[in-house]
Amino acid sequence: MAARVRDVMTTQVVAVLQNTTFKQIVALLSEHRVSAFPVLDEEDRVIGVVSEADLLSKEALVAALGAQVARLGGVDGSPYHDEFAKAAAVTAADLMTKPAVVVTPYEPVTSAARLMYHARVKRLPVVGARGQLVGIVSRADVLSVYSRPDEEIRREITGNVILNGYLADPDRFTVTVYSGIVTIEGRPETRQRGRDIIAEAWHVEGVVSVRDRMTYPEGK
Repeated sequence: MAARVRDVMTTQVVAVLQNTTFKQIVALLSEHRVSAFPVLDEEDRVIGVVSEADLLSKEALVAALGAQVARLGGVDGSPYHDEFAKAAAVTAADLMTKPAVVVTPYEPVTSAARLMYHARVKRLPVVGARGQLVGIVSRADVLSVYSRPDEEIRREITGNVILNGYLADPDRFTVTVYSGIVTIEGRPETRQRGRDIIAEAWHVEGVVSVRDRMTYPEGK
């Protein structure tokens, strides 16, 4: 069975509240040696994420825009208004990136990996049914599925994919796995069944790559 987020997430999570100050956030980042915190409301729901990048953005804006932002940014409709708001931010609620990109405990680890990639984030808060924080999953947590033993992968492909999934005779195939790289040799009954087995092997947890070395029947 494919690993779920709950199987790899960390449940001991350091988070900050909306009114946590800039200086407090900097101190907490240093103390816990992380690069971001979920930001919670009064009911422990995740409403955003504040990161080192957000803090650096504020400092960069202050340095770059300086007096001009201070003079014009507070005026509604000013082209400097958004920059002023970011530069003037002093709490997590002002600094955070929102809405937060989150996952639920029951989503597959592969879904979390895709979300991290597309959102370009290093970690995802894990939320319950009401949006409350229940954990956090990092890139390292997601990649941990690739530590699965080769023999365990081989048994799953032989038993769950070939035998149970496609009702094919496992004796027709030789499955070898080395460092997560799967090689499948054999003679499938039909070309389509062989292609389907190869495609399904890619979805087995811990598989890094699949090499198709089958001998396909002609014209089937």
